[in-house]
Amino acid sequence: MYAIVEIAGQQFKVEKEDEIFVHRLEGEPGTKIEFNEVLLVDHDGKISIGTPHVEGSKISGKIIEHARGDKVIVFKKKRRKGFQKESGHRQDFSKILIEKITIKGAAKAKTHKKETVSEESSVTDSSMIQTEEQV
Repeated sequence: MYAIVEIAGQQFKVEKEDEIFVHRLEGEPGTKIEFNEVLLVDHDGKISIGTPHVEGSKISGKIIEHARGDKVIVFKKKRRKGFQKESGHRQDFSKILIEKITIKGAAKAKTHKKETVSEESSVTDSSMIQTEEQV
């Protein structure tokens, strides 16, 4: 079972017991959080797609820690002018543990099954096959 959820303006594919890094969220480590913007849920092969969100579905988790990403160096230079400027940036992240995926409205949402192409529907029509006499 997995879900695609929108967290802080970005979409993530999550499963139970996943640990993901998202842009920094408000709250202390250990705080429980819920995300209601579930875009897609796959439960035992049944895919529920929301329009735009799957109603009644939510993702429960908790904040494990706040961290900072690697330093990104920004270097600006203008040729032949002697101008050089270097600065750095570190993005703040929150590490989240996904505890539970709840699917309350999965029956109401559109359910799509994976379709397979059968061999009969492929090009075996006798009218489309040319014989040696027709050529």
